[in-house]
Amino acid sequence: MNKLTVLEIEFDFDGDINVIYPVILSDEREVILIDCGYPKFLPLIKAAAKINGIDISKLTKIIITHHDFDHMGSLAEFKRAYPHIKILSSIDDEKYISGKEKSLRLQQAESIYNKLPEKQKESAKKFQDFIETIENVQVDVCLRDKDYFSCCGGIEIIATPGHMPGHISIYIKESKTLISGDALVVENDKLMIANPQYTLDIINAKNSISKLLDYEIDRIVCYHGGIYTKDIRKSLENIISE
Repeated sequence: MNKLTVLEIEFDFDGDINVIYPVILSDEREVILIDCGYPKFLPLIKAAAKINGIDISKLTKIIITHHDFDHMGSLAEFKRAYPHIKILSSIDDEKYISGKEKSLRLQQAESIYNKLPEKQKESAKKFQDFIETIENVQVDVCLRDKDYFSCCGGIEIIATPGHMPGHISIYIKESKTLISGDALVVENDKLMIANPQYTLDIINAKNSISKLLDYEIDRIVCYHGGIYTKDIRKSLENIISE
């Protein structure tokens, strides 16, 4: 039986309560986690999976939507605990996840550092140091736009560059569900494009949203914000036109 489980991971980050929503896809043969949280999040994800009747040790694959620290932060931890897990990412993000090239988020942070007011530089340097602690992991399978897997209700990879150039979203054909990574967020009950401050190419990001209009979507799972179901097509059109 095909199953899509949205995990709700609540945590404290620098004194603020945050929530992320990784997804687990499963059927008789596969158990696939999409994004795996911040560093040291394995216990949190394991506990949330257990509440939903899923044994995290049965994972077969982890798909990373992009290499930001909150999406791949615990990837090395998962790989050490469960070496059999296959790691999948876009072909454009593989070099950053594996450590062949410097994280684009770190490059962005370094590029703006000297332009910051002096009072902001201490926290900015801490952020850079934090990103540098993210462990790299070898990617087993590189994904391309329109790649399709018949497991778990039919998985289609959608290249959605913008937030990062190698960002991907995942469409589940059977349930008409889009797992959007950071291509979209839900804030104050509204579907929105991810924070422009952290979106490396806002024009490309909007072009990626336009692509989603080609899909029949009944539900969007945003990594930040959770499940969105209200008038999806109109919401996407509004984002594009803004």
